[in-house]
Amino acid sequence: MKKIECNIRPYKLDTVKEELTKVGIQGMTVTEVKGFGRQKGHTELYRGSEYRIEFLPKLKIEVVVTDELVEKTVHAVIQAAATGRIGDGKIFVLPVEEAIRIRTAERGSTAI
Repeated sequence: MKKIECNIRPYKLDTVKEELTKVGIQGMTVTEVKGFGRQKGHTELYRGSEYRIEFLPKLKIEVVVTDELVEKTVHAVIQAAATGRIGDGKIFVLPVEEAIRIRTAERGSTAI
């Protein structure tokens, strides 16, 4: 099993969710986060004053999938979240040693 963490632009959530549903993802966790990458934020103008926004709003999507679904999941996120501009986000794939459903105590891939 693998945990896939995706940091995406907030307005891309619905598109990413639709694509993940098509792949067979049944659940996900979404968290509002802030951060910056290579672009180091940006400058905005407000009431005639310029100010710097260093941490940009992003959404972090977390899903746990079987090894067989990793490539399909990553491809679905790339297709749905890419705009071709700096700041589209990142995808991280991490190993998961165990998954346990609290309600039934099921373990492994049946728990996800």
